[in-house]
Amino acid sequence: MGSRSKARKRAVDFLYEADQRGVDAVTLLADRVGSPEVPPVGDYTIALVEGVTANRERIDEVLTQHAEGWSLGRMPAVDRSVLRLGLYELLWSDDVPPAVAIDEAVELVKALSTDDSPRFVNGVLGRIAGIGDRLRKSVRPEQTAAE
Repeated sequence: MGSRSKARKRAVDFLYEADQRGVDAVTLLADRVGSPEVPPVGDYTIALVEGVTANRERIDEVLTQHAEGWSLGRMPAVDRSVLRLGLYELLWSDDVPPAVAIDEAVELVKALSTDDSPRFVNGVLGRIAGIGDRLRKSVRPEQTAAE
């Protein structure tokens, strides 16, 4: 597992725990960084947790629109956390190709969730990637206007 893959797994761990406990993921992360009981947290993990948290409202809107027949509350919590991370990388991480964001999300749910989860996550993120440029402009208007 590469360093970015490990960072994604750690980010999902934080996002999942925060979701389950009903707390802010960045606050949870800040409480853990530097703790002697927690292994060091890498920069990419921190960037992912901060990015997902900062854009979570918009991420959840997009997921709700494209997860045909599934509300966020109906999704397994691990899938929800992985989808949030994958969508963040699809729409906000310019250095991550869409195919990589989708593949990494699918690999995470293969390891962490149900047998049906890889197909579900691949389908949702694949639909979103298909209209990624249009969505990117709607979720990041300030960045696309400057280009």
